[in-house]
Amino acid sequence: MSESQIQTIKEIAQKISNEDDRRNKLAHTINDLLGERQQVLAVYVELAALEASESPIDEILTKLKRFNQMVVDYAALGHFEIYQRIMDGKERRESIKAIASEIYPVIARTTDYFVEFNDKYEGADGRDSITPLSEDLSLFGEVMASRIEKEDKLLREMSDQVLLHKGN
Repeated sequence: MSESQIQTIKEIAQKISNEDDRRNKLAHTINDLLGERQQVLAVYVELAALEASESPIDEILTKLKRFNQMVVDYAALGHFEIYQRIMDGKERRESIKAIASEIYPVIARTTDYFVEFNDKYEGADGRDSITPLSEDLSLFGEVMASRIEKEDKLLREMSDQVLLHKGN
C-alpha cells in the first residue's frame, strides 16, 4: 500500500470519527434538553400546587426563583445547542432543516414568553408581587405544551437521524 493510500485511509477514518463525535454530542444534547424539560415540568407542578394551597410566601418565592432559573436554563440550552446551530445554516440534513423552519416561530415565541415570565417574577418579594401568578402559571402551561409539541417533532427527527447513521 502506498503512502498516499494510507493517508487517504487515515483521512477517511478521521472523518468517520468526527462524524461519530458529532452524533454522540447531539444525542447527549437531546438527552440533556429532555432532562431539563422534565425538571422544569416537575417544579412547575410543585410551584402551582404551592401557589394554589396558599403556602407560606417564602416557600412560594423560593420555588418560583428556582423555577425561573430552570426555565431560563432549559430555553438557553435549546436555543444555543439546537436551534441556533440550525438557524445558522450548520445543519446539512434537509428533513431537519424543514422541520426547524416550520417550528422555529413557535419556539421563538415560547422563548420570548419564558423570558417575559422570568422578568416579571425575578424580583418578586411578597404576596403583592405574585398576585397574577396563578393566571400566569396557567398560561405558562399552555405555552409549554405548545413548545413540547413542536420541539418533540424536531427532536424525534434528529434522534431518528442519529440512530439511522449509527446503524450504518
